[in-house]
Amino acid sequence: MNIAIDGPAGAGKSTIAKLVAKELGNIYVDTGAMYRAIGLHVLRSGIDPDDTKLLEAAADKADVTIRHIGDEQHVILNGEDVNGFIRNEKVSQMASIVSANGFIRRKLVRLQQAMAKETAVVMDGRDIGTVVLPDADVKVYLTASSRVRAERRMKDYLGKGQESPSLEELIREIEERDERDMTREESPLRQAEDAVLIDSSDMTIDEVVGAILKLAGR
Repeated sequence: MNIAIDGPAGAGKSTIAKLVAKELGNIYVDTGAMYRAIGLHVLRSGIDPDDTKLLEAAADKADVTIRHIGDEQHVILNGEDVNGFIRNEKVSQMASIVSANGFIRRKLVRLQQAMAKETAVVMDGRDIGTVVLPDADVKVYLTASSRVRAERRMKDYLGKGQESPSLEELIREIEERDERDMTREESPLRQAEDAVLIDSSDMTIDEVVGAILKLAGR
């Protein structure tokens, strides 16, 4: 059984998808982390992401693979485990920019589809139910208000002992990213027609996981 979980930034997709995968015995695939790896590669290369030719040339040289160690997904960029480098706001913003590029999306979608053919997955991202796994057994569109998502992001920063941008700044960044993701020409973020909408604004993690497991017949 393949499960597709789509939704905007900060909706809790990764947290929920990991727990659902563990309950079902599926492999968890965080597709956003793959785009983050490309974003990190672009930042390290120092190129202008608006220069499409340079951007695609850099992405073409980036070797992105997924390795699972225990229950945890590790993203490997050019042979380096970059899990510890792809979760900051700079990489987040660059991932949103590069994910609008059709060449990069097609490159990573091929890899994602190959994973789902090899084993049962719980895959989260922004175009899983619409593009990557249109025939997924269960499709969920997971969202929450921009304020709730910003509060969660702030809590993550503080929980890691990092300085957090203001709540207003986080809300603005989230809404700007939503706009980019929803209006891009290539595979825009949208709810698949057969996806179940779950708004987690007033739900606990356990409640969201339970709702998805119920959809999966558990």
